[in-house]
Amino acid sequence: MTVTHGRSMTAEITDILVAHCGLDADAAARAPAASLEELGMDSLALLELSAVVADRWQVSIPEQAGQLSIPAVADLVARRTDPPGHTENSVVIDAPLPLVWDVTNDVANWTELFTEYAVVEILHRDGHTVRFRLTMYPDENGVSWSWVSERTADPVSRQVRAHRVETGPFEYMRIHWRYTEEADGTRMTWTQDFAMKPTAPVDNAGMTERINTNSVIQLAVIKDRVERIARQREEQGRTATAQDSTVAGDEPTGARDE
Repeated sequence: MTVTHGRSMTAEITDILVAHCGLDADAAARAPAASLEELGMDSLALLELSAVVADRWQVSIPEQAGQLSIPAVADLVARRTDPPGHTENSVVIDAPLPLVWDVTNDVANWTELFTEYAVVEILHRDGHTVRFRLTMYPDENGVSWSWVSERTADPVSRQVRAHRVETGPFEYMRIHWRYTEEADGTRMTWTQDFAMKPTAPVDNAGMTERINTNSVIQLAVIKDRVERIARQREEQGRTATAQDSTVAGDEPTGARDE
């Protein structure tokens, strides 16, 4: 339950309705699921509620608030006063930066890089910008989440800017990828800035926790898979060099002298 100054937001909204809007506290207690309209709050009462909420929390309440219950109004206000979400997670990959860049920006093959994506559909390309649809594996409820995103890569600065085109439960979602060379390899950093819609099943704080938890898992998977590719290419390079040396050593002396 969201709290403010040690009290639940529902209690705060109830107090405002009683003190400023003429709400019968006993009637509200008897019918906690009733809408404000069902509790007798008319348009003037709703205007007063909006004014107090705007003054106290700098949040606006939609005109349809009369159709909401007190807990629903409290949840709406709490979500809109919730600070925007921000996460930053990184991993050092023991591989050259060009390889890390190429593999992690090959969006069409993200199903081989991430463990959460079942399908990647490329919708449009324009230079270094790609628009694509991601579909996840079904969750515990059997739901396959899907959305369209767009990302623009800058190979000079080794940065990528991305955002969700179909935002779903998000008001917005912006992602920044950064790549830097370090002594132990390449550091890849993900920064995500977002806000959840009032109707989303989780608030900004909850989604921040989810993203931080999942990012650690996916970054570890990517590290392992890219490092495996780096080792394979290194081994292939050694094999090719050895073969070239063998061929050169077996070449007839006369052929080299011609």
